[in-house]
Amino acid sequence: MEKSTRTQTRSPAPSETKDVLTEICREGARKMLAAALEAEVDDFVGQFAEVRGEDGRRVVRRNGYAQERKLQTGLGDVEVRAPRVRDDRKGSEERVRFTSAVLPPYLRRTKAIEELLPWLYLKGISTGGFQDALTALLGPDAPGLSATQIVRLKAVWESEYETWTKRRLGHKRYVYVWADGIYCNVRLGGGERSCILVVMGATADGDKELLAVHDGVRESEISWKDVLLDLRERGMTAAPEIAVGDGALGFWKALRQVFPTTREQRCTVHKTANVLNKLPSSVQKDAKRRLHDIFLAPTHEEAENAFGVFGELFGAKYQRAVACLEKDREELLAFYDFPAEHWTHLRTTNPIESTFATVRLRTKRTKGAGSAKACLAMVFKLALAAQRNWRKLNAAKLLADVITGVQFKDGIKVAA
Repeated sequence: MEKSTRTQTRSPAPSETKDVLTEICREGARKMLAAALEAEVDDFVGQFAEVRGEDGRRVVRRNGYAQERKLQTGLGDVEVRAPRVRDDRKGSEERVRFTSAVLPPYLRRTKAIEELLPWLYLKGISTGGFQDALTALLGPDAPGLSATQIVRLKAVWESEYETWTKRRLGHKRYVYVWADGIYCNVRLGGGERSCILVVMGATADGDKELLAVHDGVRESEISWKDVLLDLRERGMTAAPEIAVGDGALGFWKALRQVFPTTREQRCTVHKTANVLNKLPSSVQKDAKRRLHDIFLAPTHEEAENAFGVFGELFGAKYQRAVACLEKDREELLAFYDFPAEHWTHLRTTNPIESTFATVRLRTKRTKGAGSAKACLAMVFKLALAAQRNWRKLNAAKLLADVITGVQFKDGIKVAA
């Protein structure tokens, strides 16, 4: 009898499959980049197709390629050769020089990699650990990211932060603002615990923008006033319609001096936490539900009724908790005088809290206090990266009504 033979094939391991897919993606990226560069340089040269020399030949033409260089990307290193352009008009003021917008001169790593570095730092990776972390992400051939070069990059970020803090805000109208203090382990020269004061605003188009990142001593009135005066000096001449913040007295005292017409809205999330901290754990679950009945009530009247119920239930035994809630009663319910579509944005400072939660993680893992300047630069880079993902305000068109003084009752427009 003849024995049948079978050819057995080994399935590739998951790691091998991943490497093959990475290579395919990298090769595709290289070809697409090359094609984009070719199209860009052809378009540039084509603009001067009619410009001829005495011999009738074009004076602006292709001139080969620059030396191959490696570009660090999220897929690993991608080899690229940038095309060159030659202009034969010697000494002419009309002589042109080709500069690629796709691949700027001296670019060695993509913007995504540049933004990855501050994220790694804030995630707790030490300066000396960047090489290992990036090797794991980008492959073994990830050059140019030694501890010394990371320190240099941090210096660049600090310079970018200094420039950003001096920028003009232009003629934008910031209708809503959110303010919060982010505490970290960095200490200032005087030994006081540093607090990073953060302000973000919503423009008349409904876009959220980072407005200020300043260091301050705790959340003092003087520190907050300095931040608000700086914003006014740089272009925020119109007072915001409403400001959202926690119960820190320093901010509210400063706001009343700099923008006295701005309404005040206390953060309901902070207030909930403060009230629950004054209650025993056995009643916190019920108390939290009752607090949600207040802040999520569909009308101002129903919220006031829920306030009363909370006081009746907990006032006899837990006076401190009820007093904590009652003292900001008016400010906790200010959002009812604004469009209902905006309530989810106005009830809390969570957009700031969620963005800067990583800062606390970083400072917990960092050995030593670090410097306030470096910490501010890291916070700044993190915030700018996060800003692209900030959600636009719901029903942004209603901001025009808010600016022009249209009245809202329980979130519904009632009169001009």
